[in-house]
Amino acid sequence: MNLSEVSFMKKYVAEFIGTFVLVLFGCGTAALSGGIGGVTGIVGIALAFGLSIVAMAYCIGNVSGCHINPAVSFAMLLSKRMSGKDFVGYVIGQVLGAIAASAVLMAIVNSADLGGIAATGLGQNGFGEASAVGLSMGGAFLVEVVLTFVFVLTAMGVTASEKMGSVAGVVIGLTLAFVHIMGIPLTGTSVNPARSLAPAIFMGGQALEQVWLFIVAPLLGAAIAALVWVFLVKNKKEELA
Repeated sequence: MNLSEVSFMKKYVAEFIGTFVLVLFGCGTAALSGGIGGVTGIVGIALAFGLSIVAMAYCIGNVSGCHINPAVSFAMLLSKRMSGKDFVGYVIGQVLGAIAASAVLMAIVNSADLGGIAATGLGQNGFGEASAVGLSMGGAFLVEVVLTFVFVLTAMGVTASEKMGSVAGVVIGLTLAFVHIMGIPLTGTSVNPARSLAPAIFMGGQALEQVWLFIVAPLLGAAIAALVWVFLVKNKKEELA
């Protein structure tokens, strides 16, 4: 393996680690705190996801950019801010990191007197009966598209300039937290296909049957964010020309 290949691998490993932390602490807080009515509640769960992003942004941001989300990577691909090769490597790292985190979380739950994952869940997403407010499939799709659009557009904007580098992690983390505050009662908030797929794999049943929505809707929201970002940047450049 030459130095160039090692450099590529470091980015993918960084995405694995970052996504592992996001899923373990975000989904773990949701599962172990007793859900939205538990000890931590909506704000606490939202902060767990947001603070995970902040921590990882300042840890691996200079290695991989800290996408830790296939939707973010997809938007970067569509806006030509990353290559197809990197996109594939990033997504593989993200999905494997999320699966590893869900496996660790399941081991923790099964080691405690909590009734197993059937009682606690693994922070999976859902709609209909799996939604705290009984949100319909169509409503869930709309929510995930809109929340992902807001999150990804923010991430694209704050990372576009090196001048914002010192605060980018905080801005992105806070944005993830505030979209969770709205989304948790509705769908559990995905905005991240890897974060949704991993718990669903271990939970099976309804969670696995519904996970398609939490893959497709975030990717659509990310695609819209990328198109809007390219439009805004293009217009700005034309104004300055």
